[in-house]
Amino acid sequence: MLGVVVTETLYRAHPDFSEGRLAKLRAAVVNARALADVARQMGLGQHIKLGRGEETTGGRDKASILSDTVEAVIGAIHLSGGIDEAAKVIHLLFDPVMEAAASMGAGLDWKTSLQELSADLGLGVPEYLIEDDGPDHMKTFVARVRVGEQVLGNGNGRSKKEAEQGAAETAYREIEAAHADGRPAPEVTPAVTQAVTGSDA
Repeated sequence: MLGVVVTETLYRAHPDFSEGRLAKLRAAVVNARALADVARQMGLGQHIKLGRGEETTGGRDKASILSDTVEAVIGAIHLSGGIDEAAKVIHLLFDPVMEAAASMGAGLDWKTSLQELSADLGLGVPEYLIEDDGPDHMKTFVARVRVGEQVLGNGNGRSKKEAEQGAAETAYREIEAAHADGRPAPEVTPAVTQAVTGSDA
């Protein structure tokens, strides 16, 4: 239901956008992170019934739980009130998200944008370097990205995907700024490369 309403709204609002850009827009709106942000804005976490394990490990702010709960609420409204009522709620909650996404440019998908920029500059395909820390139920991930011969960017998050997007964003900005100034992308010290890759290379 959410996907249908968002897709139709984006298509009607941006008829001049390419299929690829519309797909990126939809992906920026209909994903666990965006849904979790909506749930946080609603204060939905405090109303979820959780088991003791999830309660003690921060489940009320866990993106996977919050996003699933938003989908469940939309599904319940659809079943009880029909498509029109569900669409009203979706527009109320997600129209601001769609408007923000439409103005993001490269930020719609930093990994794709970095890959395109890297290809344009002849730097090859970016390679992500991931480290994780913490127990399985509370893992955090740190990512950097190797572009050409350099390790750039810095991202962290509760998932590999989130960390990679953060690393891609900072790497993209570093490369773009350096290219605009007519200089190579910023170098990193051997110590940083070694810390991320675990090697002396």
